[in-house]
Amino acid sequence: MTTPLPASGTTALSSQAAQVLRTLALDEDLKWRIPQDPAVGPLARKAARRYVAGESLTDALERAKSILATGHRVNVEYMGESCRDSQRATEETDVFLNAARLLPPDCSISLDLSHIGLAIDEELALANATRLAQATADTGREMIISAEGSDRTDAVLAVHRALCESFDHVGVTVQARLHRTAEDLHRLLSLPGRIRLVKGAFLEPETIAYPREDPALATAYLDHAERLADSGHLCSFATHDWDLIHHIDRHISGKTPESVPWEFETLLGLGPDRLDAMAERGHPTREYVVFGTDWWLYVCNRIAEDPQRLLQALVDAAS
Repeated sequence: MTTPLPASGTTALSSQAAQVLRTLALDEDLKWRIPQDPAVGPLARKAARRYVAGESLTDALERAKSILATGHRVNVEYMGESCRDSQRATEETDVFLNAARLLPPDCSISLDLSHIGLAIDEELALANATRLAQATADTGREMIISAEGSDRTDAVLAVHRALCESFDHVGVTVQARLHRTAEDLHRLLSLPGRIRLVKGAFLEPETIAYPREDPALATAYLDHAERLADSGHLCSFATHDWDLIHHIDRHISGKTPESVPWEFETLLGLGPDRLDAMAERGHPTREYVVFGTDWWLYVCNRIAEDPQRLLQALVDAAS
């Protein structure tokens, strides 16, 4: 007779499974092979549908319109990190430009800078990001730079800072997990553009980031969230954690700035009930929608964040 694992053993096993998923997500060969594999690809694609709007801009447009009809704003990202071909990086930028032209109002655009050249050359990323910043400015929508692994944080922030010299609508994402974030926020609060606060999902050593299971991560997230709320700076609280959401809601209740600078944001497939609850409380809300064929890393990281999602992925793949 098999003896059940104690609770501590189950937690450790879940943590190990999450680490494996995050490691697999970083394999740049797998991100191409898995979707194209005739046996595994269709199953993985079924699991991905919970978190991904589809593989085309048309799919994203349809999903964005349906979300807007519920009263929430939308943040759209075309997935494709770590592009290592300069011509392809420029061609991928054109997809973002089409999104800036075609998406309805109240849709912002997010992107990984490594999708448009950062993994090749910082100047190429800045040139392509400048094209997109101009296109989003022309269509009156926000542009948000996504977070990447800590080895790219300095370069991401440098490109963002350069864009802020010419544009005031370009935001950036910061990760509460990184020990450096308090210092980064100090500098970012002096720049224009929305600051999007996430926990952070990348595989990082403990010398650089809090483990996802560490209670100190929730404390850090709340410290940063309260600092942002009190600053009056444009910001997004991007989390599905009910405890964090309720705490932030209590902290900002009673604050009545002339124009509310914050939003509550959740990822597609993970937190519509959170958005509905915060909208009922009178807060601006936004749902984060991703599309594209390069979904492997994104889906692995979403599943790794919660062990229950691995079981759901198995159910989805088998359905």
